[in-house]
Amino acid sequence: MIFLKNDYSLGAHPKVMDALVETNMELTDGYGEDPYCAKAGELIRDLFGCPDADVHFLTGGTQTNQTALAAFLLRPHWSVISADTGHICVHETGAIEATGHKINHVATPDGKLTPRMIEDVLIFHEDEHYVLPKAIYISNSTETGLIYTKDELIALRECCDKNGLLLYLDGARMAMALTCGGSDLTYEDFPELCDAFYIGGTKCGALFGEALVIVNDELKPDMRFLIKQRGGLLAKGRLLGVQFQALMGDGLYLELGAHANRMAEILAKGIAEKGYEFVIPPQTNLIFPLLPKTLEEELRKKVMYETWPVVTETHQAIRLVTSWGTTEEEVRALLELI
Repeated sequence: MIFLKNDYSLGAHPKVMDALVETNMELTDGYGEDPYCAKAGELIRDLFGCPDADVHFLTGGTQTNQTALAAFLLRPHWSVISADTGHICVHETGAIEATGHKINHVATPDGKLTPRMIEDVLIFHEDEHYVLPKAIYISNSTETGLIYTKDELIALRECCDKNGLLLYLDGARMAMALTCGGSDLTYEDFPELCDAFYIGGTKCGALFGEALVIVNDELKPDMRFLIKQRGGLLAKGRLLGVQFQALMGDGLYLELGAHANRMAEILAKGIAEKGYEFVIPPQTNLIFPLLPKTLEEELRKKVMYETWPVVTETHQAIRLVTSWGTTEEEVRALLELI
């Protein structure tokens, strides 16, 4: 089987695994208070140009989003605005709502929020008979595989400042967002434009783990309490620090994201040359071709992927995901099957 179902099923990149093996028998303090987490935090602050930021390491994306937004949504009547395709809306089992906070989900044509969409929500939530939107959730890249440009993020930042909102960015696929064609963002832009964000490791070479970066001083207090309460303060916290030290050193993180994008670009180009269209323009490592149902039924016998909820009488959309470990041989094999 050719595996293009997701970008997290592989284990760790060899450099990350080597680092874990080399440090396996060391004894350090626990719960992230070890030299490896400290060094990884320093690397992140240096790379992102945010010397005063707090950096915390957690095990997964859902846990990180829920924990971070717990700091954003301190009062029980506050809510968070998200695109209806946002991860917190559709893939986290109501984790945010389970804390008692509403998600104001917005229908978007492409999975990206705009200032106009945000302000439309604010106009509707006009008094104490409604929840009060306090935070904005975006992901980059999005669940549709698209990215925000710097101008788009600046516009969101200005909208947040104008309306007293906080901006949180889910960076599960940050490496892909930074290295795809059309991206004009750099590491330094994230702390400048966001109150907090996370750097995804699970989908880019780590065995597991995400790095939460808190920029806004008002969100920093008691974060370790929030992490512990949500089961995220890992006793063997060193394992997270070791992995992020390996990923963020020597440019490996962006190298892995760029590889995933290159494999997707070859795949998308080959599919387009065969005359098939896409329901969303390919931009990063998630691509969504619209295929004849007869072809899709044959492909699923030899390729692992997910279908996408766009269906016509004759065609079915699918989601193909390349990763840091996808090989060009696998991509060419899929094109040959098509």
